[in-house]
Amino acid sequence: MTTDSSAATATERGDAMRRRVLGDAHVDRSRGNATDFTRPLQDLVTQYCWGEIWNRPGLEPRLRSMLNLAMLTALGKMDEFALHVKGAIRNGVTHDEIQEILLQAAIYCGVPAALEATRTAQNVLGALEKE
Repeated sequence: MTTDSSAATATERGDAMRRRVLGDAHVDRSRGNATDFTRPLQDLVTQYCWGEIWNRPGLEPRLRSMLNLAMLTALGKMDEFALHVKGAIRNGVTHDEIQEILLQAAIYCGVPAALEATRTAQNVLGALEKE
């Protein structure tokens, strides 16, 4: 990890974007659960994923959320997928759009991956509706 001012700026931007998309509770919990072993990865994710990539001007956060849902479906990473369903909702992605993303993923990523992602999305969306 570099310590120059541009890295600090990327970290600050990353923290702000991560909080905007995933919420303060998630970021605070992730930081609070970090250990000496896991903290370097948390710092890397905040600085580069959220600070550099999510803050680039080429794509709006809403579209980045939609892309993440498709990619995480393809990878079968349902814990991250569930987290990003919440982020997508925060970024203005609708339930209908999530459904369409999963139908598209079924064709290009495989039906089993899309079925699991659909079940996960339905659970997350149901929980959000109860909040």
